Amino acid sequence: MKTKLSRRIFLSQMLLAASACAAEKTIVNQRLVIGVISYGKGKQTIERLTGFQEYLSEKMKTIIELEPAFNERMAVERIKRKSWNLFFSTPGLAAMSIANYQYWSMFPLRLDNPSRSIIVVNQNSPLQKIQDLRNKRIALGQQGSATGYYFPLYNLYGLTLASVRFSSTPKISLESLSSGEVDAAALSSQEFNLHKSEFDSSQFRILFTDTHTVPSGSLLCSPDVERKRADLIRNHLKQAPASLIQQARYIPNESPPKYKYMISVVKRVNTIAKNIDSKPVRLFN
Repeated sequence: MKTKLSRRIFLSQMLLAASACAAEKTIVNQRLVIGVISYGKGKQTIERLTGFQEYLSEKMKTIIELEPAFNERMAVERIKRKSWNLFFSTPGLAAMSIANYQYWSMFPLRLDNPSRSIIVVNQNSPLQKIQDLRNKRIALGQQGSATGYYFPLYNLYGLTLASVRFSSTPKISLESLSSGEVDAAALSSQEFNLHKSEFDSSQFRILFTDTHTVPSGSLLCSPDVERKRADLIRNHLKQAPASLIQQARYIPNESPPKYKYMISVVKRVNTIAKNIDSKPVRLFN
């Protein structure tokens, strides 16, 4: 009797072990698609993340696909469809993805220099304060950009603009301002400092600076990724070589960024920018 009982226990343990192995294999082997915004530098972006891709592919025993999106507008479409399992997200897209599409922050991304949203005009412009933009033309970034879209529209609440021009990159916003196609351009202070040297150094001046420092971006995880699998991915990324972590620019031992205020900005802008493509553009609830 004892022999039969022992045999049954042994068989049960073997079946449980086999089931666990099959479940783990299922969790591990499913393909992963990882998104990132390249701003036209898709080749360089893929090269930078190749080590990350190979490491995670080896650890998860699965195919890892890197899918660069040119800018925020293209990224928004992929987020809506939940095409990306993981996403190296900018702060504005992170807030939007968390608030509207149930993505969650796995790790913060490295923030080299804190940035703010600014609105820039030409040096000889008569505009002196943000209210002077009433009935003027402004260049914005794509939907999803914290500094080029959400913060400037939040600060422009209550105004009627002549028109809004969406730029695929911050540099193009400055080009539109330089050529006189728009009266003002919204972008980050970091991007402004990066690109202003490509124009006449005295050509622009800052009309308005938002008081809030933009939080860092995040490595986001889709709600469609099973939690056990997400935990497995996170553990592997925490244990990744330091050189790989540096290249991928995520911070494995810090809490996710705080997006509470950023999410409130996103929600407010969603209510006031419903007719953003109309002319004139009335920024009211």
